[in-house]
Amino acid sequence: MDSLVGRWIVVMALVLCMAEATIFAQGIPPGEAAQRMTVAEGFEVKLVASEPLVRQPVAIDFDDRGRIWVMQYLQYPNPAGLKRVKVDQHTRSKYDRVPKPPPHGPKGADRLTILEDTDGDGRMDRAKDFVNGLNLASGFAFGHGGVFVLQAPYLLFYPDRNRDDLPDSDPEVLLTGFGMDDASSVANSLTFGPDGWLYGCQGSTVTAVIRGIKFVQAIWRYHPVSKKFELFAEGGGNMWGLDFDRHGNLLASTNVGGFTMLHMVQGGYYWKQFSKHGPLRNPYTFGYLEHMPHKNFRGGHVTVGGTLYQGDTFPEEMRNKYISTNLLSHEIHFHEIQPDGTSFRSEHGGELVKANDTWFAPNDLTVGPDGAVYFSDWHDKRTAHPNPDADWDRSNGRIFLLQAKGARSEKHKNLLQIPSDQLIRILDQSNEWYVRAARRELVTRGDKGIWPQLRNVLSESKNDRLTLNILWTLASMGGLDQQTALKALTHQNEHIRAWTVRLLGDEQNISPPVAEQFNRLAKSDPSAIVRSQLASTAARIPAKQGLSIAHTILLRNADGKDPYIPLLLWWAVEQHAMSAIDDIEQRFVNQSAWQNSLIREEILNRLMQRLAVEATPRTLAVCKKLIESAPSSIDEQNLLTSLDAGLAMVSRRRIRKKRLEDRVPADLKQWLAEKWNRQPSDFTLIKLNGRLGNRAVADYALKVVTNDQTEQQQRRTMFNVLRQFGDASSIAPLLPLLAPHQPAWLKQATMDVLARYDDERVGETLLKAYTDYDSNSRAYARRVLFARPEWTKRFLTGIDGGMYDPREVSLGELTSLSNSKDESIKALITKHWGQINSSTAEQKITEIRRVRFNLKTTGDPKRGHGLFTKHCATCHQLFGEGKKLGPDLTTANRKDLNYLLESIINPNAFIRKEFVSSVVLTQDGRVLTGIIVKETPTQIVLADNKNKESTVRREDIEEIHNASVSLMPEDVLKPLKDQELRDLFSYLQSEGTNKH
Repeated sequence: MDSLVGRWIVVMALVLCMAEATIFAQGIPPGEAAQRMTVAEGFEVKLVASEPLVRQPVAIDFDDRGRIWVMQYLQYPNPAGLKRVKVDQHTRSKYDRVPKPPPHGPKGADRLTILEDTDGDGRMDRAKDFVNGLNLASGFAFGHGGVFVLQAPYLLFYPDRNRDDLPDSDPEVLLTGFGMDDASSVANSLTFGPDGWLYGCQGSTVTAVIRGIKFVQAIWRYHPVSKKFELFAEGGGNMWGLDFDRHGNLLASTNVGGFTMLHMVQGGYYWKQFSKHGPLRNPYTFGYLEHMPHKNFRGGHVTVGGTLYQGDTFPEEMRNKYISTNLLSHEIHFHEIQPDGTSFRSEHGGELVKANDTWFAPNDLTVGPDGAVYFSDWHDKRTAHPNPDADWDRSNGRIFLLQAKGARSEKHKNLLQIPSDQLIRILDQSNEWYVRAARRELVTRGDKGIWPQLRNVLSESKNDRLTLNILWTLASMGGLDQQTALKALTHQNEHIRAWTVRLLGDEQNISPPVAEQFNRLAKSDPSAIVRSQLASTAARIPAKQGLSIAHTILLRNADGKDPYIPLLLWWAVEQHAMSAIDDIEQRFVNQSAWQNSLIREEILNRLMQRLAVEATPRTLAVCKKLIESAPSSIDEQNLLTSLDAGLAMVSRRRIRKKRLEDRVPADLKQWLAEKWNRQPSDFTLIKLNGRLGNRAVADYALKVVTNDQTEQQQRRTMFNVLRQFGDASSIAPLLPLLAPHQPAWLKQATMDVLARYDDERVGETLLKAYTDYDSNSRAYARRVLFARPEWTKRFLTGIDGGMYDPREVSLGELTSLSNSKDESIKALITKHWGQINSSTAEQKITEIRRVRFNLKTTGDPKRGHGLFTKHCATCHQLFGEGKKLGPDLTTANRKDLNYLLESIINPNAFIRKEFVSSVVLTQDGRVLTGIIVKETPTQIVLADNKNKESTVRREDIEEIHNASVSLMPEDVLKPLKDQELRDLFSYLQSEGTNKH
């Protein structure tokens, strides 16, 4: 690994030195940067701060006195004082120890700095550190008489109660366990929610374990008073940036191309790139929420630092627009947000700022007290996800403001000098910055003497915005008593009712009067927004209360088309399903439940699967009753499909403890067997009976596949059955189907089944028939042969004897074989093909230099489109064409020629996690290499570099580990002529409009 990293550094250093002059003409000096930007009509950009005053800014915000604070992420990407003991090919690092918190741990280069404009010219001219020596500190937030700081693995609190800009003491460690694996994905974006909780994002390629909760990507929150920690919502991608709209909805930025944000709701489970980041923590979600649908996406795939504009100096039409940075397109965008049921959809509104500078790397946005939008610029020639040892230029960094031309803002109010009773008035200001700052100051003061005033305004105000802000403030201060809350539950405004439900539910144990009111709302509240929050809350409170609320909403049958409510209701039911199974049976296993379309379509099949997964006599008995209650054959068939899916999820550990077929009640097994006898071709019944040990299933499947009078699709289906439930007794009957004269599809389907068995008859048959096969069947045969070392050696030895043509073995196959631990296989590969994927750093430099020289002349993107289809589309997608086995090139950093050349010519230098190939060793001796493109609790699906898939049952797997090299060969460009290289790269770097 060290040598690989070393070669990578050498290559990148030389590549960058040889870059085109036009590339390095970027990096505009700070004094010229704003003038070079293209700014939307009616707006202007001004430089606020730049190097050397600020460098590598990662987070910015304004304090109560109107000063800019900036986190300078100078230690990025490696922590100081730790020894990296391991780094994998997707940049995740492991260190020799967990550092102690500051000031006791290693001192890093990061600093939290206060910037001031002492002469009033609009430019920051003085900087002082509030704290320095931080070590990968990624975010901060003001409140409670100090500053909260994120420094993985810690959430820290630096008290500064006398407001002298010096910490009163060493920091208090509030949380520990945030992941340090990847500095571009660490916990980030500390933001106080309107409810008084401190919210943050968790990135993609780091793993956190906090108070026993292990998670990868999520929105998490911490309560500074109660000290509670919890996941607010899970999933979402590598989120960096969150904000709350005027109604308190949480919107988070995303790095997923085609989308700009996620609407995160309490208890929600969201999309993840599951092949890369693994499953959701709850394996029984049986669905997930998606990104906010977006129209007219523009720019690169990394959207960060998004904020809702809620100031009052931009034109009125910009209010409540979502403004975000686009890191890869070097721009600032704004987006329209429109309601979509209880969630939202978005649409690209336009570009506010185009930097015209490829070094411009915007990463955070905030609205200042003056109503202007301030954005930080990391400013570096690098935008690609780096190797941990990449060389970053830490000398640069800027902060700009975007304001409406001619805008005038009021003189800044120092909230520290305003009495509490007058701060309440500020909660109604149109400038959201002052509203949040006033709420923060009131919470910090904790003045219980103003509670009566707050409660009075809450009860009497006709201003819904003010009422909502009062509700949040009172709750954040701990002053929302039951009497006040019960009254708020009857308020005319749906957001006030919904937020009162949420605030009461946060206690996770509600009183009888509150439970009664919740049920009343569930039964009759006209607002879907209220019902959505009730569904979220139902999963948080005790089972009896939660199931009553969820069931009542389901019975209304009003929310089937909402994008969020059906799944939220299911998650509430699932949360209590096992602890309250009697209640579950009473509510959902009856004829009336089937008559409700929302219950029938969203709950019952998921419930069947959840009960089946538990696989206890009690849950399986309820499964049988649920099947018996089905009013139609279609409903029954859907339940059987869910039953099969649930039984398929039963873990190997539980099977070993007691076999699955022994756990299932005899009457259910008998019923399934009898039903299959009546419907012998029903695939679901076949799988269920096979899963429960009915030997007749394999016999039936074998009979079908060996009968050449049976139609092809039925035979293919039964081959799938044999792969799952067959045994070695099927080998002899299947061997004749490998004969060269058999149809190609039949030979290949037979190979897929027989590949499971380490039986010399299989290898012998394939080796003997190999030369008489068609080319596609020979490729299939090699996949089977190369999965077993002994068969591989016999094939390679056959090349020695002239039996097989070495030219047929693809470079991709050789790349996979180069992962073998068998030295004799490696020796035979070297003998016939030389070293695979092992060119030296100097050779890579030479190849990069050769290709770059050729690219000085422009190619034809139309011809390049054909070359892409031929050479790249098997694994990569571009402009909607091709396969997504490898990275989607559409939103990749294609404009950066250096990045593109390095990625293609030196594919092993850095492999993103989701594209790291795996080597799977099976218990029967096979060795399979490919990218895991699908995982279930019972099997995985591997795709090789020709995108051919192989399915492996988990119970057959002995070991899985990462391959040492990419599936993409190093020499992929070698066959191309000079003009073809120019044409291909012209298309790869195009906008996709000239492909035909």
